[in-house]
Amino acid sequence: MPERRRREAPETIVVRGRASIGIAALAVGLARTALSELPPIVPREVLFGNPVKTAPSLSPDGTRLAFLAPDDKGVLNVWVQTLGKEDAAAVTRESHRTVNLYRWAEDGEHILYEQDSDGDENWHVYSVDLATREVRDLTPFSGVKAQNLLTSPAHPDEILIGLNRRERRVFDMYRVRLSTGAVTLETENPGDVLSWTVDPDFVIRAATAFDLKTAQTILRVRDGAGKPWRDLVAWPFEDSTMFGQINGGTVTAGFAADGRSLYVVSALHSDTARLVRVDAQTGKELETIAEDPRSDVAEDFAAFPDFRPLVLTHPKTHRVEAVGFEYLEFAWKFVDPAVKADFETLAKDHPGFLLPVSHDRDDSKWIVAETVDDGPQSFLLYDRKSRTANLLFVDQPALSRYRLTHRKPVLVPARDGLKLVSYLTLPPGGPQKSLPMVLVPHGGPWARDDWGFDGWAQFLANRGYAVLQVNFRGSTGFGKKFLNAGNHQFGLGMQEDLHDGVRWAIREGIADPKRIGIMGASGGGYAALRGVTTAPELFVCAVDLVGPTDLKVLFTSMPAYWGAVKTRWVRRMGDVEHDEDLNRRLSPLYHVDRIQVPVLIGQGANDPRVNIKNSDLIVEALRKRGLSVTYVVYPDEGHGFARPENNLDFFGRVEEFLAKHLGGRSEPWKKIPGSTAELK
Repeated sequence: MPERRRREAPETIVVRGRASIGIAALAVGLARTALSELPPIVPREVLFGNPVKTAPSLSPDGTRLAFLAPDDKGVLNVWVQTLGKEDAAAVTRESHRTVNLYRWAEDGEHILYEQDSDGDENWHVYSVDLATREVRDLTPFSGVKAQNLLTSPAHPDEILIGLNRRERRVFDMYRVRLSTGAVTLETENPGDVLSWTVDPDFVIRAATAFDLKTAQTILRVRDGAGKPWRDLVAWPFEDSTMFGQINGGTVTAGFAADGRSLYVVSALHSDTARLVRVDAQTGKELETIAEDPRSDVAEDFAAFPDFRPLVLTHPKTHRVEAVGFEYLEFAWKFVDPAVKADFETLAKDHPGFLLPVSHDRDDSKWIVAETVDDGPQSFLLYDRKSRTANLLFVDQPALSRYRLTHRKPVLVPARDGLKLVSYLTLPPGGPQKSLPMVLVPHGGPWARDDWGFDGWAQFLANRGYAVLQVNFRGSTGFGKKFLNAGNHQFGLGMQEDLHDGVRWAIREGIADPKRIGIMGASGGGYAALRGVTTAPELFVCAVDLVGPTDLKVLFTSMPAYWGAVKTRWVRRMGDVEHDEDLNRRLSPLYHVDRIQVPVLIGQGANDPRVNIKNSDLIVEALRKRGLSVTYVVYPDEGHGFARPENNLDFFGRVEEFLAKHLGGRSEPWKKIPGSTAELK
């Protein structure tokens, strides 16, 4: 696809400084009456504190339930109880950093969970013997990261796990025996494999690879263990989606039961990514299982940190039951009529988006998450034989005591006519026009904002702000034309789409043009800083959380195993590591002379993705110019904050900052016991 440059915003500087703060103060005073009409403040503890319970999972035999809940020290750990009994007990003993990722081993006698060290993302896989409570580090290798964790009922005492033990650049697959902890090399990575796929017999038979020279994605297969590998299907860079371009990404949703064909996500013969069945010998598409002309197959968030398609398959027959898509909101396309009937039964009493997150080995019992955009998440235990559903628990029941608001999908026009799927969240109650507004760009930047409950959006709307989230060009999930429209538009056309969203909100009378802020994390943090350097007339303040400020520094500090990431970024952004002019053009650090508004920056000291040097450099540059910048560093965090104490601290600072400069209301910041915040 030919490179397309879009016109940049005019190089006009509107000086704000002290005069603008005076104008903002006047607007704040005029807004007091409007704020008084809002419902009660939702405490930060309710929005950003620990859930009461979350992430339930059924044991393979369907008799026990595992879930995450805080222990007596407020640290999320894994608990297990017998269904129908009140015998829940914590089985993990993490004392500082929360457990987020866990699953049942297929033997039903072990819990597997993942943990890193203060945000360094070098995940280790641990097992807990439920009979003895013994915890064993299954990957006890310093500086080594685990990913692509696979289990199978065919081999209940074993797991397969990817480790960059042999060479930090690549992840080989190892077979680990739970009963002994023995680790054996299973399959060596030739250097380009992002993830591996097993057949129904737990044999590694497929790989999703990414060629670092051509940037094409390759589906590679073999006929059995020890057999030679062969390339089955190849996607040129512009015909691939993020499933085949990201660490831990996979284009496969598994093998069919006979092992002779695979379910594959492909956009080779369409704009959007479909789920197709591919012959394992010839690579020929045998049938299209499901497709949507407006959106790609959706991402399965339950698979994090791996990047897998949202496809429901039967655990025994391996047949596809349903495929998830998301344009404005999530929706299922059903393949199995029996599963469609189950969803219809559930939907009678549960109108939210329904997602089976766990099932027993017979697929007769499901745990179903019900997601709404204006309340907590509920988890149901559904019996497929009796067609009955019982509430297990609500993750954050305290949210139900407060009036929340809907995130409305809207289509925002870009200046060149491209339609941008966006989400608008307005304060519950009170005026709906001429509001202070916060633009919240998503991270990635090759990701997307999704429909559903969004803690940031509810937090800001409750404080009196309109919240706009724009899926700018290059966002994922909307087909390859929309994705490729962002090529070589990082910080340019992608940023202009965000600014066009702001101008749309002003034209619609939603946003007060004198009270608009911008706030984001990671790529969204970059967009916040880019916004106040390229369109300083639009914004009164900016909040950046772990955002890159010097793109060359971002590239040179990438982890060793980010070869595919760097190649993809070069193809979509440009080679800022070796093109100094491009780096200076796109990096906010070199345009601090245009920043005329207060900035709040948060950073995890151990961030392996956006090195702390990014934040240090721009803070130093801003202070040399005498500009207002608040800089908070968390020494036990990485790329974002995992510990609720640190989230509560940071967002307390955020709301006081926004209230001061935009005029919303706030719950006063207070020192949070256990937070490691360091004001630099």
